[in-house]
Amino acid sequence: MTSISIIGSGKMSGAIAEVASRAGAGIQIIKRSPTSTTAARPGLEYGVMGDELTGDLVVLAVPYGAYEGILEHYRDQLSEKVVIDISNPIDFSTYDRLRSPADSSTAAELAKLLPEGSAVVKAFNVNLGDTLVSGTNGTTRTTVLYAGDYADAKMSVAALIEAAGMRAVDVGPLTRARELEAMGFLQIIMAALGRTRYESGFTLLE
Repeated sequence: MTSISIIGSGKMSGAIAEVASRAGAGIQIIKRSPTSTTAARPGLEYGVMGDELTGDLVVLAVPYGAYEGILEHYRDQLSEKVVIDISNPIDFSTYDRLRSPADSSTAAELAKLLPEGSAVVKAFNVNLGDTLVSGTNGTTRTTVLYAGDYADAKMSVAALIEAAGMRAVDVGPLTRARELEAMGFLQIIMAALGRTRYESGFTLLE
């Protein structure tokens, strides 16, 4: 199984670390500073911003607005890496729109900033953290939708998801990330309004 570096130490970082642990992957978590709190389990490998990335897969488990600062530290290291964008760029001041360009997505914008050889995969943004930790969504396996332009990169992400006991569904090229972000936006808004629960989510029936 591959190894994974997760940049960020919040709830989604902890949820994806749980996924990686079930999959048997090596896990590195990069925190902003040594004193940053973390939602991940103890006993994992921790580093701080600027430390070398050890994972074959790199998850950006931070808000999209933090990407620029991360790339200042890691742009060159991300060459030849599979970079997983999980962000949902919601305008939280209004809860009424996405902040990504109307004709693009955070994943597509990230791909423009990365060095040659990097491969961006949009994944996990439609999943609330609790469904990743449990591996179930109601009475079904958690479904993780993903999009990207490079087959090898998508196969690596799918292998991680499936090794963790969840269902991986390829929705197409990276241009589909825009639709995934709209789905993530809708799910978060519904949960915030109490129309659904944070332990629930979208799924595809098999």
